[in-house]
Amino acid sequence: MAHPERPTAVELHHPQPITTHQPAPLLLVQPGTLPAVASVVLPDGRVVTGYAVDHARPEPVAAKPAVSRAAVNVALGGIGFAAVCGGLLMLTTFIAALTAFVTQLITLAAVIFGGWIAVQVFSAGGGKGGTTVNIRKAVIKRNKFYG
Repeated sequence: MAHPERPTAVELHHPQPITTHQPAPLLLVQPGTLPAVASVVLPDGRVVTGYAVDHARPEPVAAKPAVSRAAVNVALGGIGFAAVCGGLLMLTTFIAALTAFVTQLITLAAVIFGGWIAVQVFSAGGGKGGTTVNIRKAVIKRNKFYG
């Protein structure tokens, strides 16, 4: 700082225009809202007052997925197809096992029923509800019995 009793030399700074190929972007401000006024004190004591300009920032680019959606859909379709094929294979195996089980049940029933029939036919007791023919008293005429 200069001493107040001695006069100091005044430096004049003339602004120099900045030449650009593109015009400066316009800052659009909504009516009724003004940006805040900023004041900056320079090292030599001068105060510069002005509006703070917020530079336009580009919108962030959405990150692309590491794998394309088509590839994901194809992979999911393949997994689904494999699951369906596995399910159908298990279904056919289940149907074959069920068919074998039903066949065994039918065979078992036939064996049990056939054994019951054989017991009924070959059992010794003969007079249970059947017709008894005494051949000694019967008269045979033309291969017919008359009793």
